[in-house]
This record gives sequence, structure tokens and C-alpha cells, in this order.
Amino acid sequence: MNIIISLLCIVFFTSCSVIKPKPIITEYKIEKPVAEVWSKLMDFEKYPTWNPFIQHIEGNAIVGETLKVKIGLGDKPMNFKPTVLKVDKESEFRWKGKVLFRGLFDGEHYFKLTQLDDGSTLLEQGEHFSGLFSGLLLLFIRKSTIEGFNSMNQSIAQ
Repeated sequence: MNIIISLLCIVFFTSCSVIKPKPIITEYKIEKPVAEVWSKLMDFEKYPTWNPFIQHIEGNAIVGETLKVKIGLGDKPMNFKPTVLKVDKESEFRWKGKVLFRGLFDGEHYFKLTQLDDGSTLLEQGEHFSGLFSGLLLLFIRKSTIEGFNSMNQSIAQ
């Protein structure tokens, strides 16, 4: 019996580390200038009034600062404390978070804004996942994460 349990554990942990997760990347064209989209993206206090996915952010968008973030992913909200990695005004905002501890299930989330020739903005929202359980866990949350990104992308355009 111990041999069977040991083999199952080896197979499980091997499969977790072998499954390489693909990043999630969404794009959405917003009929507003970059400055206006950036302003809404960075106004964390108003997130509860318009953002169905990232329902709350507390903290400052300063590189190295820790944020408190609440996202709606499926039936249960998820709270985590990512560290701000990049803030390029009217261009890019990026953070990296983790579940429990670094290396288990980590996500580097970003927003990139590009001014288009017609005066509108291309919003790219994405996340790169890493960690021991990232491939396995993404099998369960990929669809709802993509839906959350798309819902936020559409809402920020309003």
C-alpha cells in the first residue's frame, strides 16, 4: 500500500511540474484616449463601482509597494498581496503575486496600453504563471480567469 501511495505522489508532483502553463493574454480596443483609460485603471478607490473582476485594490502604485487585491474568480473572491513591479505612466502597470508562498503558484499580472492612430487605446491585460502547481491549477481556473479579464476589459471601456 505504501508503494502505491508513493508512486501516486511521484506521478502527481511530476505532472504538476511538467505541465507548463501558457500565459493568459487578452486585448480590447477602447474608444478613449490612453490618458483617460490610464486614469481609470489607476483610480483604485473606484474599482468597486465598475470592475467586476478586480473588485478592490488597496495601496499605492509604486514599484516595490505591496497591494491588497480582491478578485472575483468564480463563486468565491480571492484575496492576495502582490508586489508592484512596474508603473510606466499611460503605458504599463504590472505586479506579481503568489498563493501561500513563492514558488507554489505565482502570477505576474500586467496591463499595457497602446495609443492607436485613430485616438483609441488598445488594452492588453495578461498574466504569466509559474510555480510548482501553476500548470495543474490553471486547468481549473483558466476559463474563469479569461472571462474575468474580458469582463474587466469591457467594463473599463464604459
